[in-house]
Amino acid sequence: MPDYQKLYSILFNAITDALEELSKANYGLAAEGLKAAQQTTEALYMEA
Repeated sequence: MPDYQKLYSILFNAITDALEELSKANYGLAAEGLKAAQQTTEALYMEA
């Protein structure tokens, strides 16, 4: 069974970081962080 708390934490932190980067107009960095978090959580979910 997936550890939803861990998945949530990873995504929440990535969103927080992305919002910070967006406020500095670092759009590419924001997108990269979100994509990385998506890939990480997707892999963890599939492994469970």
